[in-house]
Amino acid sequence: MKKLTVSIMIGSLLVILAACGDNEVSSGTASAEGGKVTLKLAHDLGDDHPVYFALENFAETVEERSKGQIEIEIFSNGVLGNEREMLEQIQGGGIDITKVSGASLESFASPYSVFSLPYVFDDEEHFFRSMESEAVSDLFASTEEQGFLGLTWYDSGSRNFYTEDKPIMHPDDLEGLKIRVMDSKTQIELMSALGGAPTPMPYGDIYTAIQSGVIDGAESNPTALTTGKHGEVAKAFSMDEHTRIPDVVVISSDTWNGLTQEHQQIITEAAEESTELQKEIWAEAVDEAMEEAEEMGVEFYYPETEPFREAVSPLYEEFRQDERIAELLDAFNELR
Repeated sequence: MKKLTVSIMIGSLLVILAACGDNEVSSGTASAEGGKVTLKLAHDLGDDHPVYFALENFAETVEERSKGQIEIEIFSNGVLGNEREMLEQIQGGGIDITKVSGASLESFASPYSVFSLPYVFDDEEHFFRSMESEAVSDLFASTEEQGFLGLTWYDSGSRNFYTEDKPIMHPDDLEGLKIRVMDSKTQIELMSALGGAPTPMPYGDIYTAIQSGVIDGAESNPTALTTGKHGEVAKAFSMDEHTRIPDVVVISSDTWNGLTQEHQQIITEAAEESTELQKEIWAEAVDEAMEEAEEMGVEFYYPETEPFREAVSPLYEEFRQDERIAELLDAFNELR
């Protein structure tokens, strides 16, 4: 991530110079004193991940534009829990903002299952158009009663299979393999439809699970090979691009409703701007990850996707029974 750090650090230095005011709150969720608000933001990624830089930029922009009246305290590396636990803390008032995978959100709001369905998006451009659509904006705003609202999204690339040494060129190659998936009903059903044995587990456990033979492989984007060091134990990466699941930055409904309209606008604009930055950083990160992974001995394979698409097609009939999911799928189809 050497090339990525420089531009982010320059922006950080500018914000450090901003005045923070006389009244300061040491800690607390959505705590306020003398007009200043301190928000807790937690995520489970390390400080070498593109999301980390985007969230740092978001926090710095908010503090700068609010003239120090909003401070966002960031807790990274999963120190406040995994994604499910952080979402539960959002609902319970333990933290104010978190970044989670769209797949993690489906247990809290079923329409988010749409992102875990395979081959919803034709390519990156179709994905971007869909994520910037009114349909997704409505989805972000629809979960206030569940205790959170979507602020913005981040690119997490396409998800692909990787194993210790076996390329996945056809669904038949997954037969009987234990593949780590996110704790998502849709992801589990997807893996089962392809013939693999879905094995939910936290991201942080993947390395040792592959190394010890507990699982045969996993599915993610190429950065997992480097930032997660999975390329040390998994040497076959198959670019089937079965899903494009966004990361989503969410804020507690109670926290949001406790902010002034001016502060809401500052946070919204800063969040959306951080998405544009993250997309640029992400593209660089994927290129760098693939180069670095090849140096680690990882081989990249490019299977034909049609057999995978055929194997998972029955999932759509099941999930279209949810009216909101059907509406989202129709909206995305119109943007092809």
